[in-house]
Amino acid sequence: MKLALLSLGLFFTGLGFLGLFLPVLPATPFFLVAAYLFSRSHPRLEGWLLSLPRVGSLIQGYRAGRGIPKRVKLLATGLAVGAAVFSLLRLPNPMGQALVAGLVAYGVYFLWKRVPTQVKE
Repeated sequence: MKLALLSLGLFFTGLGFLGLFLPVLPATPFFLVAAYLFSRSHPRLEGWLLSLPRVGSLIQGYRAGRGIPKRVKLLATGLAVGAAVFSLLRLPNPMGQALVAGLVAYGVYFLWKRVPTQVKE
């Protein structure tokens, strides 16, 4: 089981690093999942992830209940809506369009209503 969690943690870490460079792939959620998986499988990798300059502070803030910064929420919302618009223009199937629109709408709702916004101290 630990090997599976470790493998998934490495996979999500890789996606997180891709998200740092690809505009349509948000990095923060992947790093949050990777940190959780590493906490269950490999504490040294969790410590390494938490020590990364930009990533570690986001994870620690989220874990402390402070949420994520507003600028990250705005960026994630903009990228999700942009990717959804691109997908809606490319999908010929109305059912697929409805599914994409619904998933993005729920994701944006969840982000703004359920995930706390970090307040600068």
